[in-house]
Amino acid sequence: MLLRLLIPVFILAIGGLAAWRLGKPVEAPKPDPVPPQMLKTEILELQRTDFPVVLDSQGSVRAHYTTTITPQVAGVLIKIHESFEDGAFFQKDAVLAELDPADFEVAVSAAQSRLARAEAVLVQEEARAKQARLNWQDLGYDEEPSDLVLRIPQLKEATATVDAAKADLEQAKRNLERTRIRAPFAGRVQQRVVGLGQAVGASTPLGEVFATDFAEIRLPLSPRQLEFITLPSRPGDPEVPVTLTDALDTSKSRQWEARIVRTEGSIDESSRELFAIARIDDPFGLASGKPPLRIGQPVRASIRGKVLHEVFVLPRGALRGVNRIYLVDRKGASPAIQRTQIEPLWSTADELVVRDGLETGQWLSTTRLPYAPDGAPVEVVQAPAAAEAPVGNAAGAASGS
Repeated sequence: MLLRLLIPVFILAIGGLAAWRLGKPVEAPKPDPVPPQMLKTEILELQRTDFPVVLDSQGSVRAHYTTTITPQVAGVLIKIHESFEDGAFFQKDAVLAELDPADFEVAVSAAQSRLARAEAVLVQEEARAKQARLNWQDLGYDEEPSDLVLRIPQLKEATATVDAAKADLEQAKRNLERTRIRAPFAGRVQQRVVGLGQAVGASTPLGEVFATDFAEIRLPLSPRQLEFITLPSRPGDPEVPVTLTDALDTSKSRQWEARIVRTEGSIDESSRELFAIARIDDPFGLASGKPPLRIGQPVRASIRGKVLHEVFVLPRGALRGVNRIYLVDRKGASPAIQRTQIEPLWSTADELVVRDGLETGQWLSTTRLPYAPDGAPVEVVQAPAAAEAPVGNAAGAASGS
């Protein structure tokens, strides 16, 4: 009987204990503490150096002489030489075209005849003047005879007639020579606008030609760029070297050496830019054998500017935000980030040039850190290397900032 009473009590006790265990809250597992991760960075040690500035500009090649060929006499074109075809080269005084010379040859013959008659009259007047003086002396007069007696006026008239005939002959010969239309300088034909058999008058345009001894390029320079270059402004000022590349050739494999020889006398009112005139000798490579430039061809120009002394040259990749860099401060117990604002004196696509606000020997962080508050400890992962101007930066593209 007692056993029957204890069995239900025991079952109820077991159930109550199970319910109590199941209802007890379970504590969440505590994660193992993770030590904070140290920022790592590569560095450059800052050193002052000299930086040659190279200015960027661009322009189009133009001829320094462009002339319209016109005849000085009227006539019919009977011959056009090969050197007067579009794109043809020619030398100075080369015959480009010829007019019909028949009428001018007749004019020369007529002028020669008039000269011969005038010279005959002069000879006769000289003989008469000589005979008049002899006759005066034979008559026994002691006083000097008058000009009329000695036929001085007639002699002057005959002499003047001879001079005029000679002038007419020279003019007729020049007109005959002008039937051969010659080049005023060594150059190239841009366009011929007349054809064979065409009648032309004096000053009728025959074609456009331009000189080939040298070409020029107008290079605009901004007020910012003018601070970093010394341009020739007076006769005798040193010229500025320029390297030209084809703006249509992305490989930049072809280069030409030019020089700035002068500047324009006024600043462009719309852009506030000053145009410098660069000159390139033998642009078509006739003497040098270099690849030719063409009139109107767009080119890029790298202009040698001033040399900035005692400056810091920083890689542009080290820039963090607007004119901000990260230095690594070594004064504390461990290296730490030091945010620093800079004022670039000059910049290129790859470099920043700074003069003030930095010190020699400081460490520059070159690793891109996603979040680096001021004073954050960092670990340097490489030995410090000096930050200097890269070799050959004088030939690199540069622009003001």
